[in-house]
Amino acid sequence: MKIAIHKSSWGFSQDWIAYCEKQKIPYKIVNCYSSDIIQQVSDCNVLLWHHHHTLAKDAVMGKPLLFALEQAGIKVFPDFNTGWHFDDKVGQKYLLEAIGAPIVTSWVFYDKAEALKWSNEATYPKVFKLRGGAGSSNVMLVKDQQQAGRLIKKAFGNGFASYNKWGDLKEQIRKFKSDKNSYIHLLKSIRRLFVSTEFAHTVGPQKGYVLFQKFIENNSFDIRVVVIGERAFAIKRMVRKDDFRASGSGFIKYDKKEIDEKCVSIAFEVTYKLKAQCVAYDFVFDQNKNPLIVEINYGFAHEAYFPCPGYWDNKLQWHEGSFNSAEWIVENVCNELH
Repeated sequence: MKIAIHKSSWGFSQDWIAYCEKQKIPYKIVNCYSSDIIQQVSDCNVLLWHHHHTLAKDAVMGKPLLFALEQAGIKVFPDFNTGWHFDDKVGQKYLLEAIGAPIVTSWVFYDKAEALKWSNEATYPKVFKLRGGAGSSNVMLVKDQQQAGRLIKKAFGNGFASYNKWGDLKEQIRKFKSDKNSYIHLLKSIRRLFVSTEFAHTVGPQKGYVLFQKFIENNSFDIRVVVIGERAFAIKRMVRKDDFRASGSGFIKYDKKEIDEKCVSIAFEVTYKLKAQCVAYDFVFDQNKNPLIVEINYGFAHEAYFPCPGYWDNKLQWHEGSFNSAEWIVENVCNELH
């Protein structure tokens, strides 16, 4: 067995490499952006690539390459079941509805007149989202029909930039003031007011559809559960001040007592239905305290979970102690090959 790893300065890859070296697993570094990537991995059984939702090159060719190699019999991470819906909230709506998962109700429209008719009859507030974006980017609370109507007309007009420069600047200022980000990040965000990201230029504006989600009131936090194989871990994320969004807030509680285990149970059940290698779930709670899935993801900033005091197995038995979830990905892929 030999593993190919696309190396990045961020994400899982550095830990994948360290784990392979520690466990004496044969591996090689490859460049997934190279035209000869198929030849590069020809002597490997596995390709691991933590591709990113805001990198232009990844958005263009990440999924096609991984799924092509999977068709050729090479084990990949993320595989099709794990990654096709990555950074696609519209796709996730259809997927989670199709398997009967407990989700927050969403509405998607591809016709302006139909969307406006719905907005005239809907109750408010609602949550507006673009299909892509993490950390609560491209997410907005819609307070009334007039605001919904403006968003719908824009969606079927010039559309929305894939990178929200003013939203990002506001977020970077918030993080800077709360000592959760450096001055450099703030300066970069200011610069992007004038020079947008390569990703935004590459994918172009988001238009031709509109996505709304039911607003679940009285949630001062969400629960993030990550399932990798037969293990799961979780954190509680508090919402931003004077806001309703928890994802990306940076206000995290790690204590096991803060986690409703119903979320963990649902996460295991849905992951098995999806036949996925790794899924991160965002949960909120309805008025009856039932967990509802807001969205899912395969990738996450795994360093943020290092303080987790332990994890659950698929029998919901708790295992105390530190862990590195990136290592689990390599371990599970290796086990699947044996």
